[in-house]
Amino acid sequence: MALPFTKRNYQILGLGLLVIILGYVALGQSPWDGTMPLVVAPILLVLGYCVIIPLGILYREKSETRPAPTVSTDQPPTS
Repeated sequence: MALPFTKRNYQILGLGLLVIILGYVALGQSPWDGTMPLVVAPILLVLGYCVIIPLGILYREKSETRPAPTVSTDQPPTS
């Protein structure tokens, strides 16, 4: 039974967690009406929760490519 997450999934999820933590740190900066808490923090939190974490959950590595099926040319086409 194969595990559903690979090393790359965990790396992406870790990055998402780091971005979320940075967002909360930016949210706690003073002054409360500054650029960090009002602009940067919401951007980091939305990016972490809505983009990076779902990407880490849904990411799959490309499987081996299969050769395209060949068309049989036993009989010439009728026209």
